Amino acid sequence: MHTAFFYGTLMAPPVLHRVIWGSTDPPQVQRDLLHIRPAILHRFRRHKVKNKDYPAIIPANSTGSVRGTLVTGLADGDLWRLDIFEGDEYARIKVKVRVLESKDGKEEEGIGDVAQREEDNVEGEEVEADVYVWTDPKDRLEREEWDFGHFVNEKMARWVGREGADADDGFQGRPSINGEFANYGMDATDEL
Repeated sequence: MHTAFFYGTLMAPPVLHRVIWGSTDPPQVQRDLLHIRPAILHRFRRHKVKNKDYPAIIPANSTGSVRGTLVTGLADGDLWRLDIFEGDEYARIKVKVRVLESKDGKEEEGIGDVAQREEDNVEGEEVEADVYVWTDPKDRLEREEWDFGHFVNEKMARWVGREGADADDGFQGRPSINGEFANYGMDATDEL
């Protein structure tokens, strides 16, 4: 089994399920194979890719960080399909991420509260995971950080169909999905 950190479209379970299993609504037995938790990757920044619905991450200074999901239970075939999905714009590398916990120290499930300020994160165990890092030229990236809430509200239906976009997988209705997404990990003075 493999572990991966996702920071973009694949944070939405319907998109992840469609990529690895071909369906936005797989049988529960398949869903039970995966364990999804909120996590943070330090020393990287997330950016919009120009004229695309998806983001990219690039290495950053020591203050940069990216919030996403840590997914355990991925099979060899799942990684193969993810490699095809990500294409040649990205390289899969090993990184260390920190699992995020609730303020009371309990493990959170799914994406967690992405609207939570970074300084309020409670970091738990460090876990090694695969992540897809941008390898194309940086001039294809915008300075602006990619917004998961905007993707869910405005773009996800094009990726998974209306039925998949309307499915409540633990992230619909969160303040962050309703236009209150915080800019994690990018200082206004940072350069691309």
